[in-house]
Amino acid sequence: MQWKPNVTVAAIIKHDDRYLLVEEQSADGTLVFNQPAGHLESGESLITAVKREVLEETAWQFEPTSLVGVYLNPDRRSGLTYLRFCFYGLVSNHDALRKLDNGIVRAVWFSLEQMQQKADKMRSPLVMKCLYDYLSGKSYPLEILNNPLPEHDL
Repeated sequence: MQWKPNVTVAAIIKHDDRYLLVEEQSADGTLVFNQPAGHLESGESLITAVKREVLEETAWQFEPTSLVGVYLNPDRRSGLTYLRFCFYGLVSNHDALRKLDNGIVRAVWFSLEQMQQKADKMRSPLVMKCLYDYLSGKSYPLEILNNPLPEHDL
């Protein structure tokens, strides 16, 4: 039987020694923190997806500069498995009047220390795993991601 993971993208964004996170409602209604993240949509590239998700969840324009890593994360509660592509990049052009995605309470900048103090309030262990991978220097050029081939090339 063929199995397909749920593909997601996430962004690590650092400015003045603080990291951009979103506070959001989890499926059970509790408030948790996450990197700006979301699902890859049909026909969308990974780069387009992460730019869109950061804008929708934080109202910041995002430009990815590197790939931090690719993570396979089974969720025991739901039975789903997520394949997360985590990017690092920079933000510009904040639209303070833009309405944030449904379920997003706010975008917030936290120091590393604040994130560590709130580790139990992260949406999943991947939030800190991705951050620690970034801090350890994991960085891969965006060129390793291939764009979809035109249909006639398949």
